[in-house]
Amino acid sequence: MSDGTAARSKGGSILHHADGWIEIEERGDGARRVTAWPCRGPSPARAWCDTSYPLALIRSILRVKGVAWVCDEIARDEDPGQIERYFQDDFLSYVPAAAFEGKRILDFGCGSGSSSMVLARLFPRSEIVGVDLFPPLLDVARRRKDFYGYENLTFLLSPAGTALPEGLAPFDFVVLSAVFEHLLPGERRSLMPQVWALVKKGGVLFLNQTPHRFFPFESHTTGLPLINYLPDRLAHWAARRFSRRELGRDSWDTLLRKGIRGSTEREVLRSLGTCAADSRPVLLSPRRAGFRDRVDLWYAALSPRYRALKTVCRELLRVVERAVGTTLVVNLSLAIAKGTSSPGTEEGPCPDARPPAAS
Repeated sequence: MSDGTAARSKGGSILHHADGWIEIEERGDGARRVTAWPCRGPSPARAWCDTSYPLALIRSILRVKGVAWVCDEIARDEDPGQIERYFQDDFLSYVPAAAFEGKRILDFGCGSGSSSMVLARLFPRSEIVGVDLFPPLLDVARRRKDFYGYENLTFLLSPAGTALPEGLAPFDFVVLSAVFEHLLPGERRSLMPQVWALVKKGGVLFLNQTPHRFFPFESHTTGLPLINYLPDRLAHWAARRFSRRELGRDSWDTLLRKGIRGSTEREVLRSLGTCAADSRPVLLSPRRAGFRDRVDLWYAALSPRYRALKTVCRELLRVVERAVGTTLVVNLSLAIAKGTSSPGTEEGPCPDARPPAAS
C-alpha cells in the first residue's frame, strides 16, 4: 500500500507507511491506542500511545514523522510528563506563570507544533506565534491547532534558514525548545541576533533541551561517549563508524542538522551578538524557592533513586561551575533577560570577551 493508506483491522485501522505500519484501536471512550510496527529503520521511540487525535491528524503525523516517531510526536503534546513538564520546570523556575498572561510569546523552531499547543494551553490569554522553516511540519502544526480550536495561536513559515518571516512585532518572551542544537553554525551566527532583536527590553529568551556541548556522553544524536571532545572530522568518522543509529551515510552537515553538536552558555550568549547596554543578554538564576543555581534545577528534576550519589554529583557540578563557568549537565536550561540586571543575574559576554565565572 502507498504511504498513509488505511486498512481495517479488527476493532480499528491500520495505516501503512514506507517503513512499516501503525495499528489504531478504537477504545470506545473517544480515545485511540496507536501501536507502531516498523519493518525497517530505527526502533520506535515509543512503541504505543493513547491519543484523542482523529484519524486524519494521526495520518498526517505518520506521513511526516514516520512509524518510529509517530507516538513520540503525539506524546510530546498530550502527555503532561513530556514538554509540559519541561516547560514547568525549566521556564517557570525563572519567571512566574502570571508574568506570561496576556503577553506575546514566540515559539521559534516550533516544528510540528507540540510545544506551541502546550504554550497555548498553559497561557490561554497570551498570543502565541510559532515559526518554523519546514512546510510539512507546519502543516501538522496547523492541523493540531484546528483540532483543538485554539484562537490564540498563529503559525508562520520562515523564508530561509538564515531569515525570519517579515513583519514580526516584538515579543515579551521567546522560546527555543530543543531547537538551538539543530541550527547549523552559520544559522546560529546570522539568525540568533535577529531572534534577539525581537525580544522586548526586559523580556526573556528561554532555551531548553539543547545538549551540553561538552557533556561526556553524547546521547542526542549518536549515543556515543566522549565524542563531544573530538574535533569535527574525527567526530564525523566515529559517529559513522560506531553509532548504532544508522548514521553511516550521513554527511557532517546532516549530523549537525540532527544536533550532534549541542552548545554552551557562552556560545548561546555570544550568538545573540550585542553589547549595547539596553539589549545586553543577562543570564538569570532560578527564582524558585530553595533553588540557588542551575545545578539545583537539574537536581530537582531527577528521580529519587540513588539520591545520595546524585547529591554528590550535585556538589561536584558546583565545583565545575565555579571553576569553568558552565553547568555541565546533559541539557542546557537557560533564561536570558534583555538589558536588565538585578541581584542573582550574570551579564552575558561581548562577542570578544570571556564570560565571567559563575558565582
